[in-house]
Amino acid sequence: MNRVTEAFNLAELVPADRVVLVSGSELTPQPVRWLWKYWLALGKLHILAGAPGQGKTTIALAMAATVTIGGRWPDSSRCDPGNVLIWSGEDDPADTLLPRLLAAGADRARCHFIKGALRDGAVVPFDPARDLQQLREAIDRIGGVRLLIVDPVVSAVTGDSHKNTEVRRALQPLVDMADACNCAVLGITHFAKGGQGTDPAQRVVGSVAFTAVARIVMVAAKVKGEEGQDARILARGKSNIGPDDGGFEYHLEQREPIPGISASCIAWGKAVEGTARELLTDPDDQHPDDTSDAAELLRAELDSVLWTNSEDASKPLKDAGFSKKQIWSASKKVGVLRKKDGMKGGWLWRLRSPSEVAFTMISPEDSTEDSEDSYSGNVEPSESSGALESSATEVL
Repeated sequence: MNRVTEAFNLAELVPADRVVLVSGSELTPQPVRWLWKYWLALGKLHILAGAPGQGKTTIALAMAATVTIGGRWPDSSRCDPGNVLIWSGEDDPADTLLPRLLAAGADRARCHFIKGALRDGAVVPFDPARDLQQLREAIDRIGGVRLLIVDPVVSAVTGDSHKNTEVRRALQPLVDMADACNCAVLGITHFAKGGQGTDPAQRVVGSVAFTAVARIVMVAAKVKGEEGQDARILARGKSNIGPDDGGFEYHLEQREPIPGISASCIAWGKAVEGTARELLTDPDDQHPDDTSDAAELLRAELDSVLWTNSEDASKPLKDAGFSKKQIWSASKKVGVLRKKDGMKGGWLWRLRSPSEVAFTMISPEDSTEDSEDSYSGNVEPSESSGALESSATEVL
């Protein structure tokens, strides 16, 4: 037999590329596996979105705490206990995430945090877009992982987060992992300013593919209560596998789970009826002209001792849809100090220390941006300096 014949016969044995089909007669209907009925489904991707300052991460950690202790959900139903895995690109596990979990009553032994990835023998920052296979192996080693939190979910997208095709392609491995590991995946993101229509689920930052791929989209927002007081509501903005209406009131409170350690946690309130559009005010109405939410978000990004690159500090606000002008106003509202980065170029920001704040209160004539510029020659120019206004906002 010559080589040509051998090659021909071998090609007949190897199946060609083809579409894989399955007949309905070969499938067994399966019910949805719920971690929290109609809110968190095992094997599915979920999105939790909202405006800055609404406690989205704290809500996710409250859910995680409930899982670790087999506690009760806001509707009083019981949760089967399990492990949770958390990746956050914004909060430190030791000084932020774990204290909040403990404030919510979590079993710390069931809480696991992704700190990095081992690549070529070195520990590097975890990249959800690249390290999902290693993450799946870690989940198998831990065992019993019922909930995975990805904060922010946009970090799983390597391409343009505003392009449907790229977002769908990037999220599919996360969807596949949720199914293979039988855990609920909860991605956290922001509302965009403006947005498409008045449906809160359509206000998620980035491509509509984020809400299209997720089976359930939860939204958190501040509303006006029946008596005109401020209230916060967690509602279902979309669900492909259950009811897509209803929600729960909640508020943020501070607790001290360990002496000397204070952390925020969620206190759940009564159940509410209605669609997300009916329950939640338009996200734009929450901060139409003021910068309170932007200021709160910026304050969380900055330190009163360490200097932070202005681009890094501004990114979460830009991702949330705030304009350059709003970010600048927020920086002035929280009293940001600025200086040139002599090593890398650009600008560095930090918050005023308590002593600097006290000095500002005593000496109001020194509290303006212009007086800051006068005592530090390398400080970022004030937006109020007409000729320098464009250069001052370029860093944003």
